[in-house]
Amino acid sequence: MQTVKYRLIELFIIFVLVPTSFAIDYSPIIKLIIGVLGFVYILYVLLRVEQIKFEVTKGLNWTRFWKVTFIKLIAIAIITTLYMWLVDASNLYVVIRTKPMLWGFILFVYSLFSVYPQELIYRTFFFERYQSLFQSRTLFIIINAALFSLAHIFFKNTLVMFLTFIGGILFALTYMKTKSTVLVSIEHAIYGCWLFTVGMGNMLGFPS
Repeated sequence: MQTVKYRLIELFIIFVLVPTSFAIDYSPIIKLIIGVLGFVYILYVLLRVEQIKFEVTKGLNWTRFWKVTFIKLIAIAIITTLYMWLVDASNLYVVIRTKPMLWGFILFVYSLFSVYPQELIYRTFFFERYQSLFQSRTLFIIINAALFSLAHIFFKNTLVMFLTFIGGILFALTYMKTKSTVLVSIEHAIYGCWLFTVGMGNMLGFPS
């Protein structure tokens, strides 16, 4: 394992410098190359340095996970539905009402190709590489959530930053309790799919 200094520099480049640069207008091709190279590096570190095995964690309490996630989803559904009804009623459930086929397709693609890589980077990699650098569990979770929010800065939307910060806290807590990329990815997919369903997809980059 690399030195503390190396990992701190690594953290700054991957989770601060790169996401911030994506908010600047320059070649999308260059951004894509940076993103791909960064993801390849993360996979290399996970597999060869941290020696992580991509397998479902044994002994997971699936029943408790579904119960807790469902309760949180109900709260999120109530809050976001009220928000859309008060602020943007015309878009409330707009995609599922007008384009149900697109709705189903986007949920599948988003869950498989967006959520899992995000959780691999921001939970699995982040926790394995940097948790030992922080004595305070609370501070570590807040930093993880803040950097997850920063990853969405390219949307240039304050509400998106706020929502992803709250999401980051929920996902960090789930991963800290379960050490399961699969569970936290499922949770992330459920909440993200709900935001698209309720009509908040445009600000989060979902096609509509």
